[in-house]
Amino acid sequence: MTIYDTKPEIGCLKVSSKSSPASVAGAIAGMIKDGVEVEIQAVGAGAVNQAVKAIAISRGFLSPVGIEIVCVPAFADIVIDGEYRTAIRFSIEPRDSRMSPIAADFSDES
Repeated sequence: MTIYDTKPEIGCLKVSSKSSPASVAGAIAGMIKDGVEVEIQAVGAGAVNQAVKAIAISRGFLSPVGIEIVCVPAFADIVIDGEYRTAIRFSIEPRDSRMSPIAADFSDES
């Protein structure tokens, strides 16, 4: 086994202000269920709005099957048509329930 065998795939979804949040949410949920780490990239306020809606909707798709997700936002410098732009990149991954602060609070009680 090499280090490349253990590294999960990463799927990058580019979201625009015209993207359907429900469609993006379905893609997020499907990728998370398949064990693929998801990154969403959005440029502009409208695109970020659609991305955040999609993340919230995907949480609703995944919670009933016992999967909780976390989202980590970050800035990314990208080039579009030869022009430098700043994007917001959301990294979405399943939450390890053993690491949840709420679960830790209950496990310390005697």
